[in-house]
Amino acid sequence: MRPKRIILMYISEVSGHRSATMAVEKAIKSLSPGCEIMNINAFNYTNPISEKVINRIYMEVIKYTPKVWDYLYDNPKVAKALERIKKRVHKSNSPKLRKLFEGFKPDVVVCSQAFPCGMVADYKKVYNSSLPLVAVLTDYIPHSYWVYDTVDYYITPSQEVSERLARKGIPAAKIKSYGIPFDHKFNQKTDKDEIFRRLGIDPEKPVILIMGGGQGLGPIKTIVRSLERSKYDIQELIVTGTNKKLYSSLKRKIKDYKKNIHLFGFVHNIHELMQVSKIIISKPGGVTTAEVLSSGLPMVIVKPIPGQEANNTDFLTSKGAAVKVDDPEKISFVIDDLLDEKNKLERLKVSAAGIAKPEASMDIAKLILNT
Repeated sequence: MRPKRIILMYISEVSGHRSATMAVEKAIKSLSPGCEIMNINAFNYTNPISEKVINRIYMEVIKYTPKVWDYLYDNPKVAKALERIKKRVHKSNSPKLRKLFEGFKPDVVVCSQAFPCGMVADYKKVYNSSLPLVAVLTDYIPHSYWVYDTVDYYITPSQEVSERLARKGIPAAKIKSYGIPFDHKFNQKTDKDEIFRRLGIDPEKPVILIMGGGQGLGPIKTIVRSLERSKYDIQELIVTGTNKKLYSSLKRKIKDYKKNIHLFGFVHNIHELMQVSKIIISKPGGVTTAEVLSSGLPMVIVKPIPGQEANNTDFLTSKGAAVKVDDPEKISFVIDDLLDEKNKLERLKVSAAGIAKPEASMDIAKLILNT
């Protein structure tokens, strides 16, 4: 019997979608080392030129005109208007997918984003294929672009999302509330003293982790300026991701700040930074959220963009697992309040633990291997 062959599909090289497929691949390999896995940027594979253009447009829209994205995101009218275009795109991509599938001969395809999921779902219709397709949702909203009757399983972040999918007509037997996949290393306890020593951090002073996702987005510079007014002798771990402009700007100004600031670019030890932090200020991306919940780290969300971030924020705050701040200038007051009131921090930790799904990657891997 040949090893199982699995194709994992995401879009965007630096994104939660890719992090999710990497986490699933790692989990599958730990359970079944002989599996052959292809982890592929589906948008780049089918439309390499369009990918660069559309990614650039997307970044510009969410940075400068977020209300436009809010209108487009999960809007039934927009989804209906785009249906004909979407079908035409999927049809043109089907021959490319056929070549890929006939060459690799996968036993199952797993998608962490709606675009490749839709392509494969329509491919199955065009070629009357029975190839198993698993959709892994990485945000706390099941928008309309995910819904296809040829998807075999939907993995959702929560029971609430599962119920919303069911209301959209997806059979309950196809829906599994396993959570958002993330690297299992976030579940593993680390030697905090060793991390404190290695990073030059004082374990007696509060550590605040500041992130803007893999691309270093959000009002990070404003947050840092605001934290200068904190009455606590805080230490800041700032992760700028791939945002080199932000990194350079902060690097030049570090000497002018009173607080103890440790600046990082794109790193692979976020789990360690979370372990030694008391609070995280971050964008509420789906995978980041899953990592934070598993780490039991109180979360402060500043000015989420409309769409998936706003929905993720609504979910987290409704569960008492995060605090939302609309004005980044006021972040110092919120941090001081949390550090003043240990009970508030503890409630955030307990609420986070209540909705965390630490075994998400493993549970998803087991389903894939048994599909």
